[in-house]
Amino acid sequence: MNMNILALGAHPDDIEFGCAGTLAKYARKGQVIYYMILTKGERGGVGKVRAKEQKEAQRTVLAKKIFWGEFEDTALPSQKDLIRAVEDVILEVDPNMILVNYHEDTHQDHRELALALNSSARHIRNVLYYEVPTTQNFSPTVFVDIEKFMDIKVQALMAHKSQIMKTNVEGISIVEIARSLANFRGIQAKIKYAEAFMPQRLAINV
Repeated sequence: MNMNILALGAHPDDIEFGCAGTLAKYARKGQVIYYMILTKGERGGVGKVRAKEQKEAQRTVLAKKIFWGEFEDTALPSQKDLIRAVEDVILEVDPNMILVNYHEDTHQDHRELALALNSSARHIRNVLYYEVPTTQNFSPTVFVDIEKFMDIKVQALMAHKSQIMKTNVEGISIVEIARSLANFRGIQAKIKYAEAFMPQRLAINV
């Protein structure tokens, strides 16, 4: 079955950290991947630079297109405006599956996006939350084996050159954190590397 998959992130590099391995795996099986990035992450760097980095990461994953939300970093708007923006992209893409930031998070943009999606994606059958370093209280029940795609995930993260060392732990890169997390989630799933998700809804065709 051919699918359209829509991955949403509040900022450049959210998607790469949370689900690039899964997206790369799907893309190489012929599924069509779309991104929606709500801001250009200008509070964490130069917006034009971060947008360019995001395009390089998109090419690594083999995603078809990026939709930009054009909202201000750290100031995603009230639910009404955000819901409308996401709904417009959902209508254009007609996704079979959506991947998005989790709503329990120390960053307000991640929270706002996840909450808006509750309304925007109310008719979508498959909605999965992914994790990033600021996610809290994440208890995944869905795991995707990304052992063969870990190098692609790393390459996609490395595309965000301006952000590699901007972590909350001095001297540790975002790549090191992502690899450690993928190994940990893999151990939980009895495999080497995994990306983990919490489903809002997951419809399984038997």
